Amino acid sequence: MTDAHVYTADTVWLGTEGSRIADGAVVVDGDRIAWVGPAAELPISHADAPTRHFAGGTILPGLIESHAHLSYDGGEGTKRRSFARSAPSLVGVMIASARELLSAGVTTVRDLGARDNLSVEVRDLVDEGVVRGPRILVAGAQITTTGGHTWQNHARADSPDELRKLVRTQHKAGVDLIKVNATGGFMTAKSAPWFAQFSLEEMSAIVDEAHRLGKKVAAHAHGVEGIERAVSAGVDTIEHCTFVSEGTRIAPDLSVIDEIVASGIHVCATATWNLPAMMRDNPEFQPPVRLMHERGVKLIAGNDAGIDGVPHRNYVGGLETSVILGVPIERVLVGATSLAAEALGVAGETGELRTGASADLVVADGDPLADVSALRRLRLVLARGEEFAPDPLDVPDPDPDYVRARDSMTAGEKEGAR
Repeated sequence: MTDAHVYTADTVWLGTEGSRIADGAVVVDGDRIAWVGPAAELPISHADAPTRHFAGGTILPGLIESHAHLSYDGGEGTKRRSFARSAPSLVGVMIASARELLSAGVTTVRDLGARDNLSVEVRDLVDEGVVRGPRILVAGAQITTTGGHTWQNHARADSPDELRKLVRTQHKAGVDLIKVNATGGFMTAKSAPWFAQFSLEEMSAIVDEAHRLGKKVAAHAHGVEGIERAVSAGVDTIEHCTFVSEGTRIAPDLSVIDEIVASGIHVCATATWNLPAMMRDNPEFQPPVRLMHERGVKLIAGNDAGIDGVPHRNYVGGLETSVILGVPIERVLVGATSLAAEALGVAGETGELRTGASADLVVADGDPLADVSALRRLRLVLARGEEFAPDPLDVPDPDPDYVRARDSMTAGEKEGAR
């Protein structure tokens, strides 16, 4: 006896390149995917299961937000408010942020920095079913230096031995991974994003200890020196990776990019929904996302969600920005599903529609493989097999540059097919 349900649509996309299935079906049994394939080949064992058909829709894996800050609400001055909140107040913000992401179709989120490891509590509340939200992977408070970027989150150390102890303390607190600020950041006073914060010896101490404990390491890194040290130390993902030099001028180093590729490190470029407007205002600030894509960097989707001006609900706007920056739409979607799952260490569990995986899926109205904006129109959100009714989301329209980039890509694909 099963509790199977069948979902069918004009298109099913499995989460990997070239995996589109026309007139596809997904069978969900409890919290697991039981079968995926063409609807015409549905196994007879599921023939009598309740069926929902989404005409004109696309079924695809639940989306993954690889770089969020659940403790930030996305409004102006959010970091200042976050640092001033009591612990119960901050947990309330994080629960609201998680629900907002789930409403946008995000069924897995990696939280990369919150005060005092409170994100561990929120993750557990979601896992217990007390509140609704995506699957959460937490880094706890970002490891930084005395007075370094996000020092207010209370994870500061200044020597290899202190850093090893701090990693062990985070492990004891129950975090899923370690986040280190390899460089300064734009949002902490007296913190220069183009300068490295740790020596290579210190970075290596963090990575070695984290890996010994079975935990991945995500490194916030803007400037070339910090990126280089993160690569040499063996981090698992690099966040931002802007190659910013003094001021806001971008100066990508091709040899370092090639080192990233050779090392198999994933990069979350945090291409936020409002980045196109920032680039128009400052022509010197042009993150090298297209260059990294063309040289083979494994790019994953993440919006730095929650920081000033970047509410969690604007997730799809970040995917549109990646298209503007020159990444083909299907590659953007792979970076938001299967490739992100690989980077986060949850491949096989989520990120793909496959037998035995967690029943994390969304149904978009339209074809997101042709127009990623279709993900703004969700007709179904299923997280670990449970349907979720999204809250109404007030989000800005796509940036004008998105439509031009999308149409240019479509025209180029048609030309290439001739």
